[in-house]
Amino acid sequence: MINLILFGPPGAGKGTQSQKLIEKYQLSHISTGDLFRYNMKNATSLGKLAKSYIDAGNLVPDEVTNNMVKDFIERTPSKNGYILDGYPRSSNQAKYIDNLLDDFKLSPALLLSLEVNEDELIKRLLERGKTSNRIDDQDESVIRKRQNVYQKETAPVKEYYDYKKRAYSISGLGDVETIFDRIAGVIQKHL
Repeated sequence: MINLILFGPPGAGKGTQSQKLIEKYQLSHISTGDLFRYNMKNATSLGKLAKSYIDAGNLVPDEVTNNMVKDFIERTPSKNGYILDGYPRSSNQAKYIDNLLDDFKLSPALLLSLEVNEDELIKRLLERGKTSNRIDDQDESVIRKRQNVYQKETAPVKEYYDYKKRAYSISGLGDVETIFDRIAGVIQKHL
């Protein structure tokens, strides 16, 4: 069993690589975006609570997000492990998931950080914006703001896993298969 956090700034290729990892290793996918949509659509108590924060224009507190992740793991046991997408986004969430995996007697998560320089990220996101109709990928100033938010708020999660000696930096440059081979090489050392 292996648990992975695929990490990196917007445009690093996490979505593309996540799908390949799910297929190859038969991992259960934990996407906080999907969890929010599921819980709100089904009007669960967590979904109603999250919606109340969102409707008020506030960020959903870590505790609510953490409980959605816990609920998913309880409902969806995985014999091969999990890949976390969009989570953890803070050091507090990183500590929570570590404790949660330990409570469930699951292997600790490895953080695989896709490293891509900012110019390449902007180029990729602008290109994606042409085909995806995502407004946030069509304006370079918005893209740069998202990159800055990532550096200030989310990047410290990698420091937490560096300290735990469970973070691996992987070049996110090159074609999809080459990047995937780099990621799989790191994973193979832990299986």
